[in-house]
Amino acid sequence: MLNVLKKAGVVLAITAGLTGAAVSAQAAETYKLDPSHTSVIFIVNHLGFSNYQGRFGGASGEVTIDREDLAASSAEITIDLTQVDSGFEGLDNHMKTADFFDVENHGTATFKSTSVELTGDNTAKITGDLTLLGQSKPLVLDVTLTGEGDHPMTGDHILGFAANGIVTRSEYGMTYLVPAVGDDVTLQISSEFLLQK
Repeated sequence: MLNVLKKAGVVLAITAGLTGAAVSAQAAETYKLDPSHTSVIFIVNHLGFSNYQGRFGGASGEVTIDREDLAASSAEITIDLTQVDSGFEGLDNHMKTADFFDVENHGTATFKSTSVELTGDNTAKITGDLTLLGQSKPLVLDVTLTGEGDHPMTGDHILGFAANGIVTRSEYGMTYLVPAVGDDVTLQISSEFLLQK
């Protein structure tokens, strides 16, 4: 029984995309992303010298899981690209221009799940569509369920996950400084989702 619940949790974690949870057998449950406990990090090679890291703030989204038909579960996650944070204001401002994220015309990136493949008791692969700079391309995330239970202070039922994937930025038209600045960008996501009552 514990294994079954863990697998349900993995599907939930994965369908969040960028994400079982309650023991009840309701047909569908909705979880909302907790932005205060979500981290979206990007890593890109810089001139062959270092793997540079930055992050995005302003994540939002939700996941709906159908426990009677896990394949019918769905999720949508949105990242606010205007909140790119490299730790250096000049670089942040440059990344907001048309050379990179063009936030004036494309202020957000979205991920919508399309399929889930369980790979272990606490792991799975999620495939979805990532929309960036007005282009939608498939993205595969490797996801691990990192925690599940009731919050000790609020009582909210929470699930947590870690997800990793590779985005090839030139596929979305972001070709500036390729290959000096890496074409493949690693995404590392850690997040908590709250069950909606």
